[in-house]
Amino acid sequence: MVRTIRFHETGGPEVLRYEDVPVRTPGPGEVRIRVDAIGLNRAEVNFRRGTYLDRPVLPAGLGTEASGEILEVGPGVERWSEGDAVSVVPAFSQNDYPVYAEEAVVPAAALVARPDGMDAVTGAAIWMPYVTVYGMVSEIVRVRPGDRVLITAAANSIGMAALQVVRHLGAVPIATTPIADQRPALLAAGAASVIITGAHDDPDGASDLPAAVHACTDGHGADVVLDAVGGPQVGQLVQACAPRATVIVHGGLSGLPTPLPGGGYAPVWLRRYRVFEITTDTAALRRAEHFVRSGLATGAFAPVVDRIFDFDDIVAAHRYVDSPERGPGKPVLRVKHRAR
Repeated sequence: MVRTIRFHETGGPEVLRYEDVPVRTPGPGEVRIRVDAIGLNRAEVNFRRGTYLDRPVLPAGLGTEASGEILEVGPGVERWSEGDAVSVVPAFSQNDYPVYAEEAVVPAAALVARPDGMDAVTGAAIWMPYVTVYGMVSEIVRVRPGDRVLITAAANSIGMAALQVVRHLGAVPIATTPIADQRPALLAAGAASVIITGAHDDPDGASDLPAAVHACTDGHGADVVLDAVGGPQVGQLVQACAPRATVIVHGGLSGLPTPLPGGGYAPVWLRRYRVFEITTDTAALRRAEHFVRSGLATGAFAPVVDRIFDFDDIVAAHRYVDSPERGPGKPVLRVKHRAR
């Protein structure tokens, strides 16, 4: 039996429970890992509420991003061995392979090797943000040196990774945030400009966004937009674009429908994107892994961990993940294992 975080009804953080649950033997193509740290994402908050793309099958576990050590390898798994230090990337439904637990069974195809010397907390914080960004700027579009790349909600973990990746590619990262106090951290992370917007759930809060983007690009507009917010703001993002730009909507922080923009604007390509497009494609995931390792090796990429919570503090951790007062980077849950 291992300690596991589950919920039996949808709702606020208070529905989360600690339960002792048996862990099954890994089947073909699966491994069992000791979970040492868990990357926290707003997707889990929405899954707990019942508002995510996947509806929870109750009682439900949570989580798709973790790091730890392989304890057991299932039939047909050739790349991995017992004792390997690994990270788990989001490549499956939380209903099928939840990782909010002391141990978890996960698909071997969703593993990447943790770089030598990297601790478990960093290993849980790094892959989802950088792989998400890699997919957008290298597989969906090719960001070129000099491109003006607009990054919304830039203080979250994907946004912070995007600032570093865009700068590494020789492009010009422009950050947006609804919180003025985050400007220094975004500039330090590599933003060439920071635009303060309205709240994510305020349809009118970004009314001056196109003018602000054109002002900080000398009238050119954005060549690429990486949007974590969605909702009505997408219309403003399109207005902020240069001709033949690409707007990639990879999140829905606004919680509002994303309508097709109306009115006059330059011709742009508007596209939805999920990291599963990369993580469920073996060849694409390996390309992403090499890209991230290269950036780490040169020092171009430096993962940003926001706050570390203990496994026992999941309610406080979930409240924080959903708070507008979150700091830049990735919150992580650290698992301290009980003596057996």
